[in-house]
Amino acid sequence: MLVEFIWLTTRGGWRTRDAALRLLPGALMMVALRGALTGAAWPWIAAPLMMAFPVHLADLRRRGDAGKVI
Repeated sequence: MLVEFIWLTTRGGWRTRDAALRLLPGALMMVALRGALTGAAWPWIAAPLMMAFPVHLADLRRRGDAGKVI
């Protein structure tokens, strides 16, 4: 994901904030998955998932998709 972030910001023409808001929720969910697969205690799984949600909402709000129904 770091390589994707670097590529998006240098060659993709994305602003740093846009790329971070788009990629950070997925990275946090991968951290939670790693904790679940390695047998971590539940707070170590729940914390990254709880942090991913507001970042995802911030990305949706920035893009203007927060009120749209699919």
